[in-house]
Amino acid sequence: MKNTLAQVRSYDRSVQLLLVNQFTINLGFYMLMPYLAQHLSGTLGLAGWIVGLVLGVRNFSQQGMFLVGGTLADRLGYKPMIIAGLLLRIAGFATLGLVDSVPALLAASAATGLAGALFNPAVRAYLAADAGERRVEAFALFNVFYQAGILLGPLVGMVLTGVDFRITCLVAAGIFALLSLVQLRALPARRASDPKADGDAEGRDGVLAQWRGMLANRPFLLFSAAMVGFYVMQFQVYLALPLEVRRIGGDGTSGTAAVALLFAVSGLSTILFQTRVTARCKARMAPGRALTWGLITMAAGFLPLLVPLAVAVPEGGAGRWLLAAVPPTLSALLLALGTMIAYPFEMDTVVRLSGNRLVATHYGLYNTICGIGITLGNLLTGAALDAARAAGLSALPWLALTALGLTCAAALHTLHRTGRLTRTESVVGASPGAVRA
Repeated sequence: MKNTLAQVRSYDRSVQLLLVNQFTINLGFYMLMPYLAQHLSGTLGLAGWIVGLVLGVRNFSQQGMFLVGGTLADRLGYKPMIIAGLLLRIAGFATLGLVDSVPALLAASAATGLAGALFNPAVRAYLAADAGERRVEAFALFNVFYQAGILLGPLVGMVLTGVDFRITCLVAAGIFALLSLVQLRALPARRASDPKADGDAEGRDGVLAQWRGMLANRPFLLFSAAMVGFYVMQFQVYLALPLEVRRIGGDGTSGTAAVALLFAVSGLSTILFQTRVTARCKARMAPGRALTWGLITMAAGFLPLLVPLAVAVPEGGAGRWLLAAVPPTLSALLLALGTMIAYPFEMDTVVRLSGNRLVATHYGLYNTICGIGITLGNLLTGAALDAARAAGLSALPWLALTALGLTCAAALHTLHRTGRLTRTESVVGASPGAVRA
């Protein structure tokens, strides 16, 4: 941790603020969202389909608006979009805790999703701009702060929700309000390089022309499609692995402890080892190779889940708990390691494939493509788990996820080998891709 903190201090204040920004965003988000469904169905007594609709509206508004949020960030500046997103989260979280009518809940859920679409591309583009040549290391630190927020948020939320979910919502809104004030006062104004000022035709083009240009960027689209598997596999820490723990260990205290263990291992391993893994990978391999090995590692993460299917499951006791906890936890560890290997190079590759132009817009489109992939992947994974168990083929979903990871790794290897992941950047102006506003 000392080395991590030393690296943080070596960056400019803007980068340090963005790291703290992401930690705080995840802290506030994850102290509320894991308990929202229970509040809607339990406290408010809403039907299951309404609960699903409220949660789905948040995801849809975020994924559907990423491209718009990224485009606005490139045109209006990164800081305004970050602040706008934070303010929307304040309104959305406070409303979720204070209202009980379905239309108001839907509006609040949509606001929280739109907030993410506004600040996520802006934060990543800002970090890439100010980190300059050190952006791979900066994104490694970004993942550390990101995971720390995910790890701490549910714990804080559990304590507050034990008192009243409304308190959780208001505290989360207060955290975002405090963060907004800090960002307003301390975060320097920053915007993308303005091609218009340099006489570049790209700056004179409208939004639709810029979007068409991105859609004509074949290496970027191929890379985005290949990385869908990365996110589908990564999300199974929250979907398939907990379901597998519950299937073997049950819904009691022991099952809950096993689920908590796999979340803790996933988050803590990233916090402790991310910067070392990134330094080792950067010293030994090209970005394309690191991405390939990251996905191979994640694909291997589903193989430990075959162990409970090959042995007799004890009726109870420590043996059953170990079988419920150890293979999924090992899977979570391998998924975390694969993410540690790939994530910093993934974020860096988006910048390179954009040619260092319209970086936030490219992040927006990239997030939209991956978000659609996650939704479809999770639907198929959930359906496959049910169908495979009903048919007595419980190993099939894990083998399918392994095959997905290996297929995407092969696609990335091909893109790397053919040179499609090494587009030369076009730098405008003195600083790397950004100028002071």
